[in-house]
Amino acid sequence: MIVAEIKPIDEIFEPIHELDKILIIGCGGCTSICLAGGQKEVDSLANELRERIKTGGGTIEIDEFTIERQCNADFFIDLDAMLPDYQAVISMACGAGVQFVADRYPDKPIYPALNTSFVGVDRNVGWYEENCRTCGDCVLGETGGICPVTRCAKSLFNGPCGGTRADGSCEIDQEIPCAWFEIHERLKAQNRLELITKVRPAREWVNQSRRTIIQEAYKERYSK
Repeated sequence: MIVAEIKPIDEIFEPIHELDKILIIGCGGCTSICLAGGQKEVDSLANELRERIKTGGGTIEIDEFTIERQCNADFFIDLDAMLPDYQAVISMACGAGVQFVADRYPDKPIYPALNTSFVGVDRNVGWYEENCRTCGDCVLGETGGICPVTRCAKSLFNGPCGGTRADGSCEIDQEIPCAWFEIHERLKAQNRLELITKVRPAREWVNQSRRTIIQEAYKERYSK
């Protein structure tokens, strides 16, 4: 899932402090799961902003609304009817969701309340770990399910480097496990250790400017 963190309150407050009426939109998708942008976080941010406004003697009206996902047009029907009443929107979605909302309502300023951090997993409540760099060239099937791009300090596709410590830690920091040591141990346990010697060619340059994917089964539909 996409993991995000809430921005400093000063950064959120600055662009809206002279407005009269704003809407905070939460997202029931990834940012809700990582406890950064769901309804609970919308309520918390709204209360914090109201307190800031009250302390400063302002009178901004703040409303709250959460939709299932801010990156999917199927969930915007109710929001479409609401938006004309507001001068601006604070989005608690990831960067993709913020852009989707901004494209849908180009006449409204859309301000992000979150910084999108990475694609990862939830280890425990409130504890998230990056596991994927969305590089577009996945080798997990050959590396025992351990991503060398994300988990190797040098993002090596061919490893290990000469800096692996005897205890299996990285030369960059002894607290960081060497990804290629872990890959070696995983492949060894799977009786696939020959893959550690496979030389992967240098990755080709790929234009990563607003990448689009249309799944094979849907290409005919969208080619018309």
